[in-house]
Amino acid sequence: MLSKFMNFLRGCLWPTSDPSIHAGSDSSGRKEGLLWFKDTGQHVNGEFSMAVVQANSLLEDQSQLESGSLTTFESGPFGTFVGVYDGHGGPETSRFINDHLFRHLRRFASEHQCISADVIRKAVQATEEGFLSVVSKQWPMNPQIAAVGSCCLLGVICSGTLYIANVGDSRAVLGRLVNATGEILAIQLSTEHNACLEEVRQELRAGHPDDPHIVVLKHNVWRVKGIIQVSRSIGDVYLKKAEYNREPLYSKFRLRDPIKRPILSSEPSIFVQELQPHDQFVIFASDGLWEHLSNQQAVDIVQSNPRNGSAKKLVKTALQEAAKKREMRYSDLKKIDRGVRRHFHDDITVIVLFLDSDLISQATSGSKAPSVSIRGGGVTLPSNILAPS
Repeated sequence: MLSKFMNFLRGCLWPTSDPSIHAGSDSSGRKEGLLWFKDTGQHVNGEFSMAVVQANSLLEDQSQLESGSLTTFESGPFGTFVGVYDGHGGPETSRFINDHLFRHLRRFASEHQCISADVIRKAVQATEEGFLSVVSKQWPMNPQIAAVGSCCLLGVICSGTLYIANVGDSRAVLGRLVNATGEILAIQLSTEHNACLEEVRQELRAGHPDDPHIVVLKHNVWRVKGIIQVSRSIGDVYLKKAEYNREPLYSKFRLRDPIKRPILSSEPSIFVQELQPHDQFVIFASDGLWEHLSNQQAVDIVQSNPRNGSAKKLVKTALQEAAKKREMRYSDLKKIDRGVRRHFHDDITVIVLFLDSDLISQATSGSKAPSVSIRGGGVTLPSNILAPS
C-alpha cells in the first residue's frame, strides 16, 4: 500500500519539465529497478555516459549535463557543463540546484561574455541565495527545510579549459594517459570539504577559535558540531543563520549555543586547467561511489572497458563492493527496496565525460554537436516545485 502511495505521490510532485527550459533536450535513458542509466551520448567536446542508483526513499542525488551554448546567446561560447548534486536531509536542495545553477551560470557568463572562475563562483553564490529565499518563504509552514542541504560538484569545459568547482565531498577525477608506459593515471581535481580530513578540521578550528566543539568525534566519525560531516554545502541554513536554529526545527538539529557566525560555508573550491591531448576522461561522482572505489580503481575500470555503459559499470562495481562488505550476493542486494537499501549504500551518481582533443579545439564554432540537456535519474522538475520533507 505504501509503495503504491509513493508512486502516486511521485507522479504528482515530479511532472514533466517545462519544454521551453529544455528545448532540444536529450532526455532518453533506461531503468533497471533502482538503476537509471544512459550508456552513451555526444557532447560538444566528446562522448559521455551517465548512471544513477537510488538508495534513499526519495532520490537525494541530482545531476545534469548541458552541452552547447554556455551563455544566453546562440553565438556561444560553446562547451559542456556537468553537475552532480548530492543532497542530504531530503531532496529539496539538490533539486533546486538542478533547476537554477546552470541558468545562473549562463546569465553571468553572458554578462561577462566568457566562462571564468569568477563567473562560476557568482553562479554558486546566486544559487545559495536563491535557496535561502525559498527557506525564508517556507519556514512558517515547513521549518524542517532549514535542515536540508546538498553538496555541489560542477565541471565546465570551454575553449580548451577545464573548470572544476566543488562544495562538499563529491569528487572529480581525471584519467590521464602516460605515453611512456600506456598506463592511465588517476588525478583528483576537486578539493573536498569533509571533517574526516585533518586539513578541513584545522580550517574549521581556525575559523571558530572560540568554539572548542566546532568538530566532534562521534561514533568514530568526525562531524561539524557533532551533526554533519561536510563543512561546506548549499542550504543547511540552520547552520548558517541563527534565526533558523530554533523551534520548531527538530531538536536534533538545534544547537545549545546561539550561532555567532556561519558554521558552514557555501564557498566553492575552484580548479582551472588547460586540457592536454593525453587527458582522456573525467569521472564526476557523488561520494557514494568513492566509499567503495579508489580514484585509481575507478579510472582503471573506465579505461579497460568499452566507453558505452562506462558509468553503469562503475556503479555496478561499487554495488558489488557494497554487497561484498556485507557478505551478501550482489543479486540479493538488487532485490532490496529503496529506503531499506540506504543501510547498504548511498545514492550513487556517476557521469563520465570523455574528452576528444580534436572536438575540444573546434568547439568554439559550436557546429560539431547538437545541444544536449539531460538530467540523471530521469527526473526533471520545473522551477519552484519542491517535495515535502
